[in-house]
Amino acid sequence: NRDVFTLAFQQADEIGANLIIATDPDCDRMGVCVRSKDGGFEVLTGNQIGCILMDYILSAKQSSFSGDEFVVKSVVSTAMADTIAAHYGVELRNVLTGFKFIAEQIKLSEASGKGRFLFGFEESYGYLSGTFVRDKDAAMASMLLAEAACHYDAKGMTLYDALQELYKKFGYFKEQVLSLTLAGMEGIAKIKGAVEALRQNPPAAFGEFVVTAVSDFMKNTKTQVATGAVSSIGLPATNMLYYDFDGGRVILRPSGTEPKLKAYVSIVSPDEADAQAKLSRLAATVESLMAELTK
Repeated sequence: NRDVFTLAFQQADEIGANLIIATDPDCDRMGVCVRSKDGGFEVLTGNQIGCILMDYILSAKQSSFSGDEFVVKSVVSTAMADTIAAHYGVELRNVLTGFKFIAEQIKLSEASGKGRFLFGFEESYGYLSGTFVRDKDAAMASMLLAEAACHYDAKGMTLYDALQELYKKFGYFKEQVLSLTLAGMEGIAKIKGAVEALRQNPPAAFGEFVVTAVSDFMKNTKTQVATGAVSSIGLPATNMLYYDFDGGRVILRPSGTEPKLKAYVSIVSPDEADAQAKLSRLAATVESLMAELTK
């Protein structure tokens, strides 16, 4: 929430700071603002922060790697992280929403004696490096971000510059979370009904974006639209639907804690303006669909 940083913006301007770090009251989530080229501050998304930290760890600390390292993210978090991990040849594990599933990967790797956890994050501003805390930890994340800022400063770069370099290298990943709240038991029933309606009749397209694969996490199936081939997702059952299309995706699920229907929409393009324009069109289409399904 940009308004939260109003006083911080004022103080940063007074002292000439180019970075603002904030945590929530119980210090498990971290927010970050970086000064952009126009002199103002850009409030980073959880996905952007996660990718900056992941790329920093994988690029700056490679000399200490044994080849058995892995990183983790929630399945609804940006696909840019998958691209970054693949670039460095490091395994990325996708898990369900909830930081307990990220921490679980540490326990599983220790039990099997295989894999060394480096970093995990989810788009809702939770980050973890190392195995001491085993939950999202803004104290650790703040230190890690400050370390990354110093690393890039030594190269004459800000964290804003580092983010722009990531986009130039891997593509402009644009994401938006849409949320529809319906009060009461009737609202909860409508939300469940909306997801079930999509499950029974998968959309062939979201406007101009033609669906190429449908993943139903309740059924543990991923179906290729063109061939009908079905494969296993390999994650615990949860009420979530995931639609792939060329250059992006749409994920829909009921919130686990509130009477909300949530949609995660994502676009990637080599051109920033193109990515933003497509994201706007995709988000409008999905919002209309959510409203139609729950009316």
